Amino acid sequence: MVTPKPHPRRRPLGLLAGLALVGLCTALLLPGRASFTVATPALVLVAPGLVAGLLGGRLAGVTTAAVAAVVLDLVFVEPYGTLGVHLVDDVVALVAFGAIALTVATLVAMAADGRRAAEQKAREVTALSRERERIRSEQDRLASENLALEQAEDARRALLRSVSHDLRTPLAAIRAITSDLRDGATYDDDTRRDLLDVVGDEAERLDRLVANLLSLSRIEAGALVPELQAVDLDELLSDRVRRLSRLLREVRVATRLPEHVPLVDADYVLVDQAVTNLLENATRHTPLGSTITIEAHERGDMIEVAVSDHGPGVPPHERDSIFEPFRTGSPSNGVWSSGIGLAICRAIVEAHGGSISAGDAPGGGARFAFTLPVHRSRPRVMS
Repeated sequence: MVTPKPHPRRRPLGLLAGLALVGLCTALLLPGRASFTVATPALVLVAPGLVAGLLGGRLAGVTTAAVAAVVLDLVFVEPYGTLGVHLVDDVVALVAFGAIALTVATLVAMAADGRRAAEQKAREVTALSRERERIRSEQDRLASENLALEQAEDARRALLRSVSHDLRTPLAAIRAITSDLRDGATYDDDTRRDLLDVVGDEAERLDRLVANLLSLSRIEAGALVPELQAVDLDELLSDRVRRLSRLLREVRVATRLPEHVPLVDADYVLVDQAVTNLLENATRHTPLGSTITIEAHERGDMIEVAVSDHGPGVPPHERDSIFEPFRTGSPSNGVWSSGIGLAICRAIVEAHGGSISAGDAPGGGARFAFTLPVHRSRPRVMS
């Protein structure tokens, strides 16, 4: 490891500090030099080299120590004012002082360099740690974006599969019937009416699919905002059952509502679409001739609407995921394919401040229940 050198500006600063301290010590000791031995100024003049080495590094410390040795000889060793030495003791003292001063300055400078190296190393470690954290954060962000892209691609594929299947079936029926009619096939009146009813049913099915796709695009764009108004649930549910009479013709529908159902704050069109999806879902999974039940109950400041069937039901482990777009059920029952209908139901209900859940119906089957807020009359503002 290369020991970092002190900053270029610190070298002259350390040297000046050391020389200034040599001058200060000399000025303080000079008046009493006749009253003490050479050992006293020698010990004091070690300090400037130590300070210079600490502040300016090895070169500043050694230089200051050398200057201090010269000052010691000139000022405190007889004969004063010259570099000559008369006594052997003074020679030994000067040599010892020089060795000690240079050694102390060098050691102090090395310690200072080591401290600076440690500080530099700590800064480098901190910088590397921050860079590693930044890279890890960037990797997490990229992984999250990649996951989102993969999920979007999976959703796109699922949408294409779902839409292509749901579109192809009614279109194939419409195309076959219209082709026969165009080719002049002869049918009696009853058969012709039945075929036209099939065309009408499949056209309504396509219309519901398009409505769901439009709602899905609004949900993904964050533009699904209900236009709230006071809605009569009794009227909405009865109208929906009537308009879906052909879809529900092979099952029985039992509507169980209290005598007085409070109005709800809701968007009529959106709630109508949610009820339609639940009824279509129940029709798809319940046996022919069985009963689909529509209920409504007041739950505090909410109204709960439930649609129950006598189909295979929803396994407990799928009761949350069944409301996610393009989720399919477990192979054990094979019939659960929520597509986008149930996901749209959840988005519509939650946009109204309610909740939706799946559970077991009495006697077996699935029960889908959602809540809507009760309409509260607002006091009229006096102008």
